[in-house]
Parts: sequence; structure tokens; C-alpha cells
Amino acid sequence: MSTATVTGAAGTSTSGAVSLPAADGSWRTVHLHEPRRWEEHPQPYTRRVAFAAAHVVADPYGDNTPGAPARVDWDATLAFRRGLFRHGFGVAEAMDTAQRNMGLDWAAVQELVTRSAAQAQELGARIASGAGTDHAPGATSLGAVREAYLEQVDFVQGTGSQVIVMASRQLAAVAEGEADYRSVLDPVLDRAEEPVILHWLGEMFDPALAGYWGSRDVPTATEAFLRLVHDRADVVDGVKVSLLSAEHEVGLRAALPEGVRLYTGDDFNYPELIRGDGTHHSDALLGAFAAVAPAASAALTALDEGDEEGYDREMAPTLPLSRHLFETPTFHYKTGIAFLSWLTGQQPGFVMVGGMQSARSPVHLARVFELADEARLLPDPELAAHRLRTWLAGAGLTP
Repeated sequence: MSTATVTGAAGTSTSGAVSLPAADGSWRTVHLHEPRRWEEHPQPYTRRVAFAAAHVVADPYGDNTPGAPARVDWDATLAFRRGLFRHGFGVAEAMDTAQRNMGLDWAAVQELVTRSAAQAQELGARIASGAGTDHAPGATSLGAVREAYLEQVDFVQGTGSQVIVMASRQLAAVAEGEADYRSVLDPVLDRAEEPVILHWLGEMFDPALAGYWGSRDVPTATEAFLRLVHDRADVVDGVKVSLLSAEHEVGLRAALPEGVRLYTGDDFNYPELIRGDGTHHSDALLGAFAAVAPAASAALTALDEGDEEGYDREMAPTLPLSRHLFETPTFHYKTGIAFLSWLTGQQPGFVMVGGMQSARSPVHLARVFELADEARLLPDPELAAHRLRTWLAGAGLTP
């Protein structure tokens, strides 16, 4: 790489190196890694099913302030999904990664799912999209929540997408126990035209979902969840569990009915869970995969080839980045994913719907850059470094 001196917005540095801030005001210099040429893998994997939950790219000209209707850059948003397809992933659409309940309103969700499903069908790629109740914040009875779910299920099915039955804030607020959950969700499953994915999203991702399935005691909630899955296994393709507990996931997947997949949502422990224990394994539906797609693709390709050591080697550098992106408060992980998308040239600016680009600190985001570089996930490290320097200077950080 060139060693010519360049002047960035945050001061003078040497090409091939960048200064990064710490919370105490100190700075350190890190040297950029050579970019890696990642092989594309446009076909699905044979040994695991893998979805990446994709974010939305905000229109940099739009009024994406808190509370405003979402303005989306549709070209960049759809291009991002094409990149995931090229690496062998299905797209999990309109999930919490896409800022459901955090800036993406129902009108934008409908357009997003319609456009994304059409693109997936055109390209022969797999897509599953979230159906919930977020368009009906005033649903304060079980019947109203049930009707809200049915409306979204009908919409998602109408686009040709598989349905992901999302966890519902409104259901969590009105349900008093397992029977209430079943009174809502059994009719929703009855409406499904093909097997759905059930999503159990933990309170670390959304505090409003505490006590889901009728109990704050996780073993009790798990028993209720498993009763539903066993009773309705004919219409459940799999369950997507985001509780960030490898121990819980290992026990849960062993207790699932035959043929029902466990799609891991554990962004802290996914390499070991996907690899499996020799008897059971998890498939994947991960927001982290939107950030580490090329490396995860290389790992899953190795696994397809029976090369478990290669799988471990390729997946290992992604985990520190994922754990940093999803650190507490976990529900702000989307900010780091959007920032990385900007650093890698996949979107024109670092803005988010709902103004959520402010949800992580400059120091946190500088560490995102560093970990992505260490994982060799920056296709143009100089561009990424220039963007980082410019952004840090705008935030008032100069070495």
C-alpha cells in the first residue's frame, strides 16, 4: 500500500494508518490490513440455512428525524440485499435490524417488503419477512392484536415472501398467560399458507418484550413456547431465538419437533451454535451476518466442504466485531451496522431513519472500524479510513 502522506479532515496521517480515539481522550495509531478478495457464493448452502437480517439505508436528503415518516434510499437498500444474495444468504426482511419499532413505520415496511420480495423472486433468492402488530399501537385487546397480526400476515404472504411471525409489543402488553398467547397465535398460524418462522426476541433487544410467552422465568416461558411449536409443527418451518444464551439455545433445539429448525439469533455465540455439537446444530437468522457477510460466507462454504477447521478459521475473526456491535444496550446494534455499511461504500452517508445514527458514541464506532479492518471486511481500507477521519472530525474528535 502507498505510504504517501495525506491530509484528512481529522488531521494529517500516513496512508495505511489511522488514529483512533479512546474514551479517556487518548489516541492510538493502527495500521490498516490489506483488503481480502472474498469469493462470491450465489447459491444457498447445502449444510445450513442462512438468513441475514438486513438494515435499511436512509435517504440522506430525507427528514429522518425522530418521529418523522421513514424516508428510505431504495436503490442503496435493494443493492445491499443483492450483495447478501451474492454471498449465498437469504434475506430476513423488515425485522428489528431494519428498525421495526425504531423508526421504520408501517407504510415504509409495506414498500420495503414489496420491493425486496419482488427482487428476491426475480433473482431466485430466498426471502422471509416480519409480520407483527406494530402498525396498531392502540391494540389493547387480544382480539385487536389478533386482527393486527392477521393483517400483516396477509400482506406479507401477498408479496410472495415467507412469513416470520414477530414478537409483538402489543401482545406482551395485553396477554396475561400462555392461554392468551395461544388465543392470538393459533389463528395466526391457521392463516399461514406455508410454514412460518416463529421469532422469540429477548428483552435485551426490546425491553417491551420482557415476560414473553407469559412468564419472566425463562424455563417456564420456554415450556409454553415448546408446547405451541409441538402442537403446530406442521406450520412451523423453524424458530428464531434471540436470547443471547448458548446454553438455552442448545437445550431448546434438542427439544424441538423433528423437522423444525432452530435459527440462531445469538450474535454473541453463533459460530459454535451453527457448527453444532455432532448431534444438533443451529441454522442462522442473524443481524450480524449483514455486517460480516463475506467472511460468514467463506465459513459456511468451508462447512459445506466438510472442512470444520476452515469454518472455525473463517468465522473466528467475525465474532469480536459482532460482540462489539451488539454490546449493551444491544438494541442499538443497528447503528454500527449502518456505520459499517457506509465505511464499506455500500451507502452514500451515515444517516438512519429515526435519527438513530446518534445511538452509538464516536469511540464505539471507531472500534467498529478497527474490528472490521482486523477481520479484513473493508474492501477499500483507504476509503473507510477517510470516511472515519471525516466523521470523527465532524463529531469534534481530533488527535
